[in-house]
Amino acid sequence: MIIRAILVSLCLSATFAFAQDANHSHMKNLDHSSMMGSLEPRETGQSAFAAIQEIVTILNADKATDWSKVNIEALRQHLVDMNDVTLATTVELVDQGNSLKFIVTGKGTVRDSIRRMIIAHAATMNGVDGWGFLGEPTLEGAELTVSPPNTDAKTKLRGLGFIGIMSIGMHHQQHHLMIARGLEPHH
Repeated sequence: MIIRAILVSLCLSATFAFAQDANHSHMKNLDHSSMMGSLEPRETGQSAFAAIQEIVTILNADKATDWSKVNIEALRQHLVDMNDVTLATTVELVDQGNSLKFIVTGKGTVRDSIRRMIIAHAATMNGVDGWGFLGEPTLEGAELTVSPPNTDAKTKLRGLGFIGIMSIGMHHQQHHLMIARGLEPHH
C-alpha cells in the first residue's frame, strides 16, 4: 500500500511538472495583461441577474435602442414568474389519450405566475411543428393541454414533463429582449 501511494505521488508530481513546463514555455509568448484577462471572474452569481445583464449589454451595444421604452423591471418580473413556475409549483399529469394535460397549481403570487407563463407559452407554441398547446386559467393556477403530432412525440412529451415542455422553443431569449425593449412579446 505504501509503495502504491509513493508511485501515485511520483506520477502526479511528474504530471504536474510536465504541465508546468508546458504552461511555462507557452507563457513565454504571452504578455501578462492577456493572462490577467483570463483570470477575471465571469460568473455573475445568479441566473436571473445574468439574463438581465445579457439583455442590458445588448441594449447598450445597439445604437437604435429607444431608452424611453426600455423596461428592465418588466423583464425582472418575468424572470420572477419563470422562477416561480420552475421551482414553486405542484404539477399533476392527466393522460387524455391523444394529449397530456398538466394541472399546475400554486398559491398567491405563484398562482399568478403560473397563469401568465402557461397562457403566454401556449399562445406562442401552439401549432409549432404540429404540436397543439392550450392554456387555461384555473382557480389555483392553470392547465396546459399539449397535443403532440404523433405517438413518438407523446412519448417525448411524457419524458419532458411540464417544465421540459415549457422550456421548448428558442424564443425565450428574443422574448426577454422584447420585454426589455417595452414591446409586446406575445402575439
